[in-house]
Amino acid sequence: MPSQTVVAGALIAGNTLLVAQRDRPPELAGLWELPGGKVAAGETDEAALARELKEELGVDVTVGARLGAEVALTPTMALRAYRVTQTGGTLAPNDHRALRWITVDELDDLDWVPADRTWVAELRAALAN
Repeated sequence: MPSQTVVAGALIAGNTLLVAQRDRPPELAGLWELPGGKVAAGETDEAALARELKEELGVDVTVGARLGAEVALTPTMALRAYRVTQTGGTLAPNDHRALRWITVDELDDLDWVPADRTWVAELRAALAN
């Protein structure tokens, strides 16, 4: 069990997926990711993801099913993705350079953060349904 979990949200609206462009750290700046953040002690993945998306994007979400496999970021840190549905708020890039809605055709060409690229096949399937 990792000592630190990071959660990411796949916000899908119709046939588009929200991606966020990193502003930091320098080695990841400019790359695209599923937005999210670290799970705090005593917090569930779902609660952490809802809190992080409220802070980073200004939106309220319902957290759904896990998406794809857990990704090891370091020996002690793991990344998990979940499908999320926006239930309120207004999208704003509070913690990112930019936000963008992409279609299934853009998944392969996006300059992904390496860990998030792991989920491209699952994201393609999710957008196809």
